[in-house]
Amino acid sequence: MGFFQKAIASTKLRGFINILVFLLFCLNFSVSDAYDALDPDGNITVKWDIISWTSDGYIAVVTIFNFQKYRHIQAPGWKLGWTWAKQEVIWRMVGGQTTEQGDCSKFKGEIPHCCKKDPTVVDLLPGTPYNQQIANCCRGGVISSWVQDRGNAMSAFQITVGQAGTSNKTVRVPKKFTLKAPGPGYTCGPAKIVKQSKFIMPDKRRATQALMTWNITCTYSQFLAQKAPTCCVSLSSFYNDTIVNCPACTCGCRNSLIQPGTCVDLDSPHWASALSSSRKNIDTPLVRCTSHMCPIRVHWHVKLNYKEYWRVKITITNFNYRKNYTQWNLVAQHPNFDNLTQTFSFNYKALTSYGSINDTAMLWGVKYYNDLLMQAGPYGSVQSELLFQKDKTTFTFKEGWAFPRRIYFNGDDCVMPPPDAYPYLPSASSHMVIPICNLLTILTSLVLLVAYH
Repeated sequence: MGFFQKAIASTKLRGFINILVFLLFCLNFSVSDAYDALDPDGNITVKWDIISWTSDGYIAVVTIFNFQKYRHIQAPGWKLGWTWAKQEVIWRMVGGQTTEQGDCSKFKGEIPHCCKKDPTVVDLLPGTPYNQQIANCCRGGVISSWVQDRGNAMSAFQITVGQAGTSNKTVRVPKKFTLKAPGPGYTCGPAKIVKQSKFIMPDKRRATQALMTWNITCTYSQFLAQKAPTCCVSLSSFYNDTIVNCPACTCGCRNSLIQPGTCVDLDSPHWASALSSSRKNIDTPLVRCTSHMCPIRVHWHVKLNYKEYWRVKITITNFNYRKNYTQWNLVAQHPNFDNLTQTFSFNYKALTSYGSINDTAMLWGVKYYNDLLMQAGPYGSVQSELLFQKDKTTFTFKEGWAFPRRIYFNGDDCVMPPPDAYPYLPSASSHMVIPICNLLTILTSLVLLVAYH
């Protein structure tokens, strides 16, 4: 083969490789949507433990573990679905129930709890009778995040499955798992058979283990959860009169032709009747009409500057008339969190996502005090202040250093203003020249006054 033929062949090969790399990048991009840099290992794991065999199937305990640091599942709670591999039915359930029974007409004696090929299970509500409960059930599907409340970061139910096989060789794992929490956003992988779970008895002197265990891992993507952002950030400071509001149309635009009536204008004489008639669909936000149209706004205000410390005030405002945010949390990233001295009226936990680097903090409300962020209105906000100690080697008010790099509310990334819009630190001339001129004027007047007398 000649030189030019080799060059052409190598060029075609490079072109093919470039196309292949591009296709792999596209495939990986869709998967990386679920990656969270501040919680790279966060996921929800569903563990399916078969604890005994029955005459035509098995009894299993299904546990949902929330291993996400700050993303939790709010009311109305989770919904777990799957598709049976064979002709399985659910005879009985404890601690949970399916949303539909399905067609069980072929059964003449005992009627199964559910005969659907693709059942959907929900948690039972608080106050369920004790004989229908198991451990970690019956919270209405609400699951706390791992950092905020580890004791309530799981949910469980017991299921009796029939027509399923009665040994490890004949039973088949379900397929196509789905998790709604309560809406979309989670993508679940296939069930994988793993090492059997072990259970420690209450006296801690004996351990039993499941007969068979499989895990399902579900990851979250904000892009799948909602089409528009859900929160935004505004900024202000003591050294500048400028208040940087959330960018316009961050979460939608006011008076949208596509979705009219999605905001409440307080200047309208009919706003009260419009609000009362729209409470039926609580899943769709109904926000106060603003330039940003976001359900949640986080305001970061650089409040005071001391010799050794500086102070920040954080205000979270709920503009959504349809929703109370229970067990809300806020995650903020700023390089001075390694020297956070005190927080007022918020709980605080450092998140170290990058080894020993401590630049990320998780904040949430104090129980029974401000852990419930009320609907839009006079009580629809919570606030706290943070006191930071200065590190003289890094501290500055210049170039927006005092403002956060990133803010999450309830696990969703909030939209920040563009960096060139941040409140700027006035130049030295505006602070130094004017006072000196005034001082010289005063001294000159005094000298003339003394000389006159």
